[in-house]
Amino acid sequence: MLQERKDKEKNKEQEKGDLRWNIAFNEALIAVLVVALLSAWLKFFSPALENNILVIVSIAGVLPVAWSAAKAIWRRKITIDLLASIALAFTFIKGEWLSAAFINLMLASARLFDNFTEVRTKHVIEHLMKLRPDRVKIKVGDKLEEIPIDRVKIGDLVVVESGERVPVDGAIVQGQASIDESSLTGESEHVTKKEGDKVWSSTLNDSGSLLVRAEKVGADTTLAKMIALVDEASRAKTSIERIADRFSTYYIILSLVGSFILYVASGDLNLVLSVLLVTCADDIAVAVPLGFTIAIAKAGKEGVIVKGAAIFERIRKLKTFVTDKTGTLTKGMAHVVDIVRFGDIAENDFLKLVGTCQVNSRHPVSLAMLKFLKEKGISFPSPDEFHETPGDGIAVTKEKKSYYAGKISFLESNGIKFTEEEKKKIAELEEKGYSLTAFGSDGRLVGLMVMEDELRPLAKSSVAETRKLGAEHWIMLTGDNERVAKKVSDEVGLDEYHANLKPEDKLRILKEIKKKYPGDLAMMGDGVNDAASLALADVSIAMGAIGSDAAIEAADIALMHDSVKKIPELMFLSKKSMRIINNNFWIWGVTNALGLVLVFGGVLGPTGAAAYNFVTDFFPVVNVFQIYFLKTKLKATVV
Repeated sequence: MLQERKDKEKNKEQEKGDLRWNIAFNEALIAVLVVALLSAWLKFFSPALENNILVIVSIAGVLPVAWSAAKAIWRRKITIDLLASIALAFTFIKGEWLSAAFINLMLASARLFDNFTEVRTKHVIEHLMKLRPDRVKIKVGDKLEEIPIDRVKIGDLVVVESGERVPVDGAIVQGQASIDESSLTGESEHVTKKEGDKVWSSTLNDSGSLLVRAEKVGADTTLAKMIALVDEASRAKTSIERIADRFSTYYIILSLVGSFILYVASGDLNLVLSVLLVTCADDIAVAVPLGFTIAIAKAGKEGVIVKGAAIFERIRKLKTFVTDKTGTLTKGMAHVVDIVRFGDIAENDFLKLVGTCQVNSRHPVSLAMLKFLKEKGISFPSPDEFHETPGDGIAVTKEKKSYYAGKISFLESNGIKFTEEEKKKIAELEEKGYSLTAFGSDGRLVGLMVMEDELRPLAKSSVAETRKLGAEHWIMLTGDNERVAKKVSDEVGLDEYHANLKPEDKLRILKEIKKKYPGDLAMMGDGVNDAASLALADVSIAMGAIGSDAAIEAADIALMHDSVKKIPELMFLSKKSMRIINNNFWIWGVTNALGLVLVFGGVLGPTGAAAYNFVTDFFPVVNVFQIYFLKTKLKATVV
């Protein structure tokens, strides 16, 4: 594993070196070509010397073009470099050295833009890398040691002072601080962190002092995974890019065949050369991937990781959203609002029973109960045996006695009987929209923990915003009871809901929804409990993925912050970006058509055609930079 990582680092360094060399070569070539063209225009030198200069720079410029065309043909691909090479060959035959210089200037500029597309991606990655400090202070006994970041190990106690960035993913063991998590989540609000809370690499300690136990270091940190995803996303091609590639292939063949027919019909090599020079362009090939790179980087800055341009392209077409309730539409931080006991069990004894049942579960409801017990100062024993049935409940044994906690149906299936009075109380609480966890033993109900989960402030307005952007159906799948599900559904404005579901039920219903509603479907969940459902969706979205490996790896889109408002903002960015990217085809078509009109109208000869093409090549590239300035923050209001 270590050797593999070293090899990857070596390859990356080699790629950086090659990229730097390519940029330097193209920049130097452009500079020389510009000087040569200016000298020819302003008559700096004698005609013979100017001609020699143009010959030299034209020959120097044709070498990378011809080499690229030859490599593509070897791979059985037809690229724009083949068309350019043929055009350059014609200019050499005709002695049109000024036209050749313009062609080379155009091609060198296109290559430079292509290099800058790659540089921009690497710049995003390097910017993220800079958020990780090079050296770290760790506590060893009573002493502090400063060591390189690469030497930090899991379990080390890392000191993070005010104004420093957290270098690892870990848990606070001492101290309190105000943490700026915007580097990962895109949210500017600071979060107060104290003992027991998690912190993540690259986040900024704005004020306070922390001692953090390292849980993830190096390539396993949240920051490192984000960097890997950004790198991976920049390499994947979308259907738009593949269409552009196929279009370029057919276009090149058509241009070559058309030029041959034109030469046979007219015998005018100057006309043929002018046509080739107008139509010889790779602006689309540069502008399209550049647009996606800018858009994905922009989303990343807002704390939204999109795994590839193909996913980004699909977001704009989403018609159906299927979502979990807990942690998506609600905050996922249920809190205890009441305790109901039955029989003669004392409150302390009941709460100890609650702790014994819940202590080994990581379910959000269980964690909320354990937090409540901690605040109450209740200590409790661990169970002798523990078994959790996802979506139903928990069975434990303590001192050879069995206890059950969970849904009413789960307790009933384990022999717990309910009196009419108990059923009436349960119905009364459920009618008010509370979630209930029942506890039973020896065939009878012992008590209820009454829970409530708060709705996310922007859930309703965010759902409404997605509808404006083309979403047609919002459906909630939840393990909660019917009344809780209906309350949330009505408050948020959903189209339908399905309650009392187990994980396998969600998968079955999701398949039915896909058949029922046409168009692309997105599934929103936490990326852990909903892994199977996320895999079935056309686009899977993990909410609050910060610090969660499973969420980041399972989903197509990872929202580092648990804010549902990011969904319509991402849809808006996708729609606007795709419109801008698609406009490039119109820009290319119009400029080429106008160029051909000018050529056939006798306005442009070979030199003019080359100059025209050089100028118009910049239009699509400049156009995609609109994406960078898009304002994605929608004016969602708290409802």
